[in-house]
Amino acid sequence: MDNKIQNENTFTNTENTYPTNVSNPFETPKIMPLNTRTSANRLYGGYSNSYTKNSVINYPDLINALNSAFVNQNDSVHLYYAINDSICRKFNLNFSALGIFNHNSNYINIKLVDKTGTTYNSKVMLNDDDNVIVKSFKTKQAIITADSEYLKLSYLNSSPTFIIPLLAFGECFGVMIFADNNNDLFELYKLTANYFAVFHKNRELIDLVDKNTDTDSLTGLSNHKKLQEDLSGELAHCFDNNKELAFCIIDIANISEINSELGHAKGDQVIKESAKKIKKNVRNTDILGRYGGDEIAVIMPDTTLDEAKYVCEYLLYSLSCTMFDDLGQLKFSCGISMYPTSANRQDKLTLLAEQALYIAKGRKNKTGQSAIVSTQDYNFWDDEALKCYADVLTKNIGASNAALNLEEELINKFHNEKITSTEHLLDVVSSLSSTIDAKDTYTKGHSAAVSRYSEALARRINLPSEEVERIKLGALLHDIGKIGIPEHVLRKPTALTPDEWEIMKQHPSIGADKVLKPNKSLHDLIPMVKYHHEHIDGSGYPYGLKGEEIPLSARIVAVADAFHALISDRPYRKGLSFNKACEILKMGAGVQWDKELIREFIIIAPSLATNI
Repeated sequence: MDNKIQNENTFTNTENTYPTNVSNPFETPKIMPLNTRTSANRLYGGYSNSYTKNSVINYPDLINALNSAFVNQNDSVHLYYAINDSICRKFNLNFSALGIFNHNSNYINIKLVDKTGTTYNSKVMLNDDDNVIVKSFKTKQAIITADSEYLKLSYLNSSPTFIIPLLAFGECFGVMIFADNNNDLFELYKLTANYFAVFHKNRELIDLVDKNTDTDSLTGLSNHKKLQEDLSGELAHCFDNNKELAFCIIDIANISEINSELGHAKGDQVIKESAKKIKKNVRNTDILGRYGGDEIAVIMPDTTLDEAKYVCEYLLYSLSCTMFDDLGQLKFSCGISMYPTSANRQDKLTLLAEQALYIAKGRKNKTGQSAIVSTQDYNFWDDEALKCYADVLTKNIGASNAALNLEEELINKFHNEKITSTEHLLDVVSSLSSTIDAKDTYTKGHSAAVSRYSEALARRINLPSEEVERIKLGALLHDIGKIGIPEHVLRKPTALTPDEWEIMKQHPSIGADKVLKPNKSLHDLIPMVKYHHEHIDGSGYPYGLKGEEIPLSARIVAVADAFHALISDRPYRKGLSFNKACEILKMGAGVQWDKELIREFIIIAPSLATNI
């Protein structure tokens, strides 16, 4: 059995034949369903794939539920969730998944919902010909597998699956997956996938028509496409004439709650009236457009930041005076970015305005008052600002041709950052280390712990205070090179293959040469980042240094790094006890780690235990 695939060639194109052991649901109106299974731990699963014929499925009710889903949903993602509710929860399936092909990046985006309602997202590269999802997509054939290991989701219990290609007008644009081993339901899954494919393709055609018009049908303002065209033209004019420009996004609070509680008609009324009020109160030279569902943007050519804030304050005041039945007074948030002060590229200008808007929304939620925030009002490396920036980039992935990779964006910003003080340097370094911990979820908090241990060891051996501070910062960034390691390697829950290990071993060089080296303010930290995996006996990496060839600062960080790794939980093992970790350090003294540093660290380790 190749890759645990069963009957790979049994299912053919949806226009052709299917296995004879699959019954037609419309020939037999009622069939026996999956057995009602005991509830499972939400985190670790514990699902059963057994069936018991103790109840029946009412097909008319099921078809009515599916029909309602197709009629009432406006986009493919929400339709998928409705299908999951109609089929998967009714049949108690372990999970379902939707995969849509992304033409620009050549991969299939997978969105999976398990029986607990937990959502997983992953990507499958189209050049991965061994993956059964890719095989189903390329051959346009349904495939049944014995398990779901090909999804590589460690906390998802394995199940037999049906992988059904999504076909419309002869084109395959994705797959739909159902975790089930009951062949009797195949025709139902195929029917659902085929109708979903037609819906998705029709939705694309509608969106294409909408893109070819310039006016938003609800507000009468420019739509997003026309707004971006207007912004491009105004930026070119400002560049030619050395003028400033303000780009503002105004968000209407709680539209999603209004839609949910009072209906979309009420939400549309709020958006429409808000747009009318903004249009009435902007200046003649300002340009309006609908930026998103509940967001209206204002382009302010030849405008300073102070002028932009004044206009936005007046707009928010005018909006706050508008009263709606059943809603009372609404609150609004506004984010402002400036050309060329904030950014001189259009994509970055809009991203930074969104970041400022996210921060403004956070402040509004805390104070209950409308808020205006510009890109000049906060420190980019502040935790709140950095989180908002990551959220904006995540939201925009796939929606723009701009390079929206968080790691790349952070490194570019980092390289251009002018360090003005020790406190500023600490803010920047802390933010970068937090990014690594967020990317490598298995070692969350690792960088801060290693920094704390390294600082304590450096003080123990009486290094000068300036050297202690340098080691503290260097230890905080010792794993910064992991920013360039692919997530499938970084987050792999099992042992790495030799090839994957070679990739992982590159992170000291990536951190030193590609992250720290371009910023002269951080050259003193390079030795700790570059050499903290070298061993006293020369068996380490990346350069095989030995003994005192390894800088003292790197030897200190190596000890702290090893100790925290030993006592920390990993997906494949529990963290070791304090005493066991110390025993391992002693065994490696003089071989992997500096013998004298181990002796000093063992002495101070108990005092660090309360912080472990």
